Amino acid sequence: MADLAERSIGRSLAEYQARLKAEGRSFSGELARRYADRWTGTPLKAALGIRTTLVAALHEHLAGQGLYNIERVSISPITDPLAHDVEGVPVVGYKGVPYRTTHSMIYAKMLACFNPGVQGIFVDSPNIRLELPDPRGLQRGKYLADFSQMDVELRRRCRIGEAMYREEPEAVSAILRAERDRALDFFEGMIVHAVTRLLERNGADLAALGVRLEAPTRPFPRFAKDEAEARHGAASLERDLGRETGSRFFWILGLFRENYDLVYPYEAGDAMRGIASERIFNYDLCAAPLPLAPAGAGSGPEDALEVLSGGLREWLYPAMVERLLDNGVISERPRFGEDGELENIEALEGYGPFLAAARLRGADGLPLFPETFGGGLGIERFLYAILRGPVIRRIEDLTFFGKNPDSGDLYLF
Repeated sequence: MADLAERSIGRSLAEYQARLKAEGRSFSGELARRYADRWTGTPLKAALGIRTTLVAALHEHLAGQGLYNIERVSISPITDPLAHDVEGVPVVGYKGVPYRTTHSMIYAKMLACFNPGVQGIFVDSPNIRLELPDPRGLQRGKYLADFSQMDVELRRRCRIGEAMYREEPEAVSAILRAERDRALDFFEGMIVHAVTRLLERNGADLAALGVRLEAPTRPFPRFAKDEAEARHGAASLERDLGRETGSRFFWILGLFRENYDLVYPYEAGDAMRGIASERIFNYDLCAAPLPLAPAGAGSGPEDALEVLSGGLREWLYPAMVERLLDNGVISERPRFGEDGELENIEALEGYGPFLAAARLRGADGLPLFPETFGGGLGIERFLYAILRGPVIRRIEDLTFFGKNPDSGDLYLF
């Protein structure tokens, strides 16, 4: 297999070099144009200075809030299935077992909050998402096939038992709204702290990129998806809200999305179609472009970008199972025998261990699975959102090895 992979890569490179030659270009010249010129230029050096401050500031803030840093998970039996199209999940064989590379660490983050003494966790996590090129051949500027994400997960303060979940919908909804607002406040504090550090330490770097940055004011504007779509439509929602808000950062709340994003009360199957956004406890943080941003930036000068995505999480085992079934992530319900053996473990693929963990109960009879909220801030996406302008045109301009699906058909590093 190793020899085959090496021959395949070599053949691809040989074909790429031959194509360049036929077009009157050289391999070394293309290497210099696509990589070395960027590596040796002032813009990347300035962007690296800003990136270094950003990541350090995020670590500083999160650790200061009492969260623990955990290890990265790059391969696992399961990963985030994602609600949007990607080319597929790469599989890595290790010790005779096929593992998936991680779209994100979402399931690992929730499991890492099992310990009631752990208030929350964070990790600068790896993400591999083989994003599809734009079908129109356009340069969108904002996607990378592999990127870094500051993943954060916190335990919620108020526990909601199964009986309360079923019998007290008004009280439960009020608790969940309060926890969602706490989540938004938490992430706003993180963003304000990071941007403040950038202004303190990276004025020269920002100037070199022709970027004007201001400390954001809180609270950031918050828009319920249903109400916002009624005014603007779905196709250009982020762009139109970015024009409307007057704030650099704003929230969109209540997007029907991943199986782990909390919907309350949950109803199986077709009852979920057209569910109101007020019953969906998740959120996207978007960054609007600077006024008078020059034309030509990859995503367009008027496009706001989603930079952080998160939500309150499903935590009750029955709801988790139904959501996975409804989303087509698993094909059948797990069946446990009296001895705890998972009778259909093969059919569940990598979700068997996760669902077995979600079903565990402590000595007090209560579920061990934590009630949490969280989010992931894309490092490169956030930098692109705040730095795009006269110098930074595409997201890979901020990276050494960024793999933009809309830039070229073969990556050299």
